[in-house]
Amino acid sequence: MIDPRLLRDDPDRVRAAQAKRGLSAEPVDRALAADEARRTAIAAFERLRAEQKQMGKQVAQAQGEEKQALLAKVKQVAADVKAAEAEQDAAETEWEDALKAIPNVAADDAPAGGEEDFVVLEHVGTPREFDFEPRDHIELGRMLGAIDLERGAKVSGSRFYFLTGVGAQLELALVNLAMDQAREAGFTQVIAPSLVKPRAMDGTGFLGQAADDVYRIEGEELYLVGTSEVPMAAYHSDEILDAGSLPLRYAAFSPCFRKEAGSHGKDTRGIIRVHWFDKVEMFVYTTVEESYAEHQRLLAWEKEFLDKLGLAYRVIDVAAGDLGLSAERKFDCEAWIPTQGRYRELTSTSNCTDFQSRRLDIRIRGEHGTTNVATLNGTLCAIPRTIVAILENYQNEDGSVTVPEALRPYMGGQEVLKPRGD
Repeated sequence: MIDPRLLRDDPDRVRAAQAKRGLSAEPVDRALAADEARRTAIAAFERLRAEQKQMGKQVAQAQGEEKQALLAKVKQVAADVKAAEAEQDAAETEWEDALKAIPNVAADDAPAGGEEDFVVLEHVGTPREFDFEPRDHIELGRMLGAIDLERGAKVSGSRFYFLTGVGAQLELALVNLAMDQAREAGFTQVIAPSLVKPRAMDGTGFLGQAADDVYRIEGEELYLVGTSEVPMAAYHSDEILDAGSLPLRYAAFSPCFRKEAGSHGKDTRGIIRVHWFDKVEMFVYTTVEESYAEHQRLLAWEKEFLDKLGLAYRVIDVAAGDLGLSAERKFDCEAWIPTQGRYRELTSTSNCTDFQSRRLDIRIRGEHGTTNVATLNGTLCAIPRTIVAILENYQNEDGSVTVPEALRPYMGGQEVLKPRGD
């Protein structure tokens, strides 16, 4: 959640941030009103508690009829205290709910607007030009025996798939390349759980505007994560970290699950938009002051990975209205997909400043006391879309696919993936 002091001291800035996202200022006004009601309720409760304590002292000293009269008053004050405490609790809940409804304040440099209002920061590489009609990843996957969509649908339904043969090899190669790069950059490697408690999901902001895209396990207080950002953000929940230990950098592998709510009719074929995929995610804890430079470092690591694969891509500055609840700024790297004739998102990195750590109570102890940490996340490799980009960009006229040099040591030295004979 946002810093309550910012809301109280500069509500116009928060209103302006809402407008930048294309959102109403109503949640800001609601939160301010809830804060005032909460403060009033606290004051009323404390006044009555003080009165109750004072009367208790008087009762101890009184005798006879005076004591009986005071006991009657004490009984009434006790009832008033109980009612005031209930009002205070209700006001606290209303205040917390109102505060949680406000997204992180978008960075001043983030573009205003919605999904289509991004700003292109740079292009890297040149999209390949073919002297033959390129095949899409669906046909290439079938020819190579790498992707089985039909059996995926038969077994699990639409937007599911099997990676088989060289397809499975490609996934494992990508995961190992990504994990090796992360380890060499100083990240601690993690295999993260894909089931989390509600606190983890809510603490990262995924039970807000993204709730419709989340799978919940019926009958259990567990959710399937759409990214390992969720378990990694909750990894240090309710902890006070030593400021000298920062930054803490983790590279986590996990399966990810998304309902893809609202995507009806979009990318219905292939493995661009699916309900399950595997991913290597970078996650960092640092100070708010250092988070902005760390955000650039995460973007640089993502670019390094795409450069190793030799893919043409562009970097965009995502508009405020497309940031998600927790991020104050986000950069996406989008690779060129030949048969679609456009760039598609492969990786993204977000700076969530101290928004998630306030919800999850993650702090650092330094020379100026305890403060909330900043959390950042960055996708190093989302497997299916990366496989799509490799197959389509490295294909040959006969349906074979040249293996990017960086992946060959992880593919048993294979240089070319050849179509099956059947």
